[in-house]
Amino acid sequence: MELTQKYLNCFGAMSSLIADRTKEKKYIALGLASNLDLICEFDIAILNQMIDQYLPDADLTKMKAFRFISSMEELVETFVYYCLHGLGGEAEIENADLIEKHFKWNHAIGGTGVQAAMALAELGCKSVNHLTDDSKEVCQVLASPYVFVVDQKGMLTSTMEAQQLQKQEIHYVIQFRKGEVLQSDEQAFEIPASNRLIVVKMTVNKIVPFYEPYFRFIENNAKQITSHVISSFNEISDLQILDQRLEYLGNHVIKYRQANPRGIVFFEEAHYHNDCARVFCMEKLYPKVDIVSMNEEELVHISKMHDMVVEIENIVSCVEALQKIREICGVQKGMVVHTKDYAMYVGNPLEIDMEAGLIYGNMIAAAKAMHGSYGTKEQIAKLLELEFSATGLRKYCDLQNSRYAAKAVLVPSKYMDKPPFTIGLGDSFTAGLQLCFT
Repeated sequence: MELTQKYLNCFGAMSSLIADRTKEKKYIALGLASNLDLICEFDIAILNQMIDQYLPDADLTKMKAFRFISSMEELVETFVYYCLHGLGGEAEIENADLIEKHFKWNHAIGGTGVQAAMALAELGCKSVNHLTDDSKEVCQVLASPYVFVVDQKGMLTSTMEAQQLQKQEIHYVIQFRKGEVLQSDEQAFEIPASNRLIVVKMTVNKIVPFYEPYFRFIENNAKQITSHVISSFNEISDLQILDQRLEYLGNHVIKYRQANPRGIVFFEEAHYHNDCARVFCMEKLYPKVDIVSMNEEELVHISKMHDMVVEIENIVSCVEALQKIREICGVQKGMVVHTKDYAMYVGNPLEIDMEAGLIYGNMIAAAKAMHGSYGTKEQIAKLLELEFSATGLRKYCDLQNSRYAAKAVLVPSKYMDKPPFTIGLGDSFTAGLQLCFT
């Protein structure tokens, strides 16, 4: 099959592509927020006990998600809502003790940029990173000969040499699996899809403090920075602070582009705690970036904000929604959507091989879903034996037979019915996609 050969070709070229980047001293810039993740050893039986204890007579079908959790009842109801619908999302919690005492937790790293850095490091690809939570615990997780930060003199250094300047922020990550059963009295509901809920105790990422030596390094070494990934404004609710960050970024991006016209400014969307902040980013940041990337849930949400109804199972509807969002917001080059079944680029034809980028993104995300850790070359090779998603293949064929065949690039994902892990998949996809920007 042609698609199988394309995956094999990309995998075969990956090591030499990364070796060439190293030889030419090329880096991927990854930002902007970081935090310490506590990964839950989730047990559905414990959640069912919590339902019985805190919501004994509740109708599970009427549960809702709270954006700000201030009690055990709100915590359990939020858990149930996301599990019942198989959705991913985020919520803020007032008192971390509410969540910590019920489950066991393991240290990991959080933030689009730093997770992408770890995924790339596993393959020997170098990156320069912007940290907000620069605590000892975060820097220890990030320690790698391929992961760099910028010191106050503007030089690249290891995270283990970084000086802590900011507070620590902890995110509690609960991943639930398709097929597990929520139960309360006579009610029983099977979880329809594997996904994750992130419960945040916000500190430093409420403001996303900018570390100026990082931005100066990019401006002074722009030709060595093949792509510049921006994300992580989703916790900011103070629009004045957000406006200051976006104004600074706008001026910085101009300097980066002037020094490296080939460089790609890439914005990865997120689950916002405040829709006004999302609107601010769409109005002020989208027009400054080359590519905006998002998952299906974010595509639906952003479409609704623009009074559009997107049929997520209809690939033509998805293409048209992405085109419309790009047109309204003024994104420079194009849009990406990544899902468990496929990844797609919609936008201007580029000299860049976006199809290869989508394949690398799919491969690295699949390895993370299968193993929980950032995939090694050997693990990725093994995943190539998997079948393609039937849904992804159908959408691939539908697109090829549509009037948008020449205006979009779609690559089906490798299929896993019940992926063991659901954390950091979008971040891993983002990492892989950056390999096509040279």
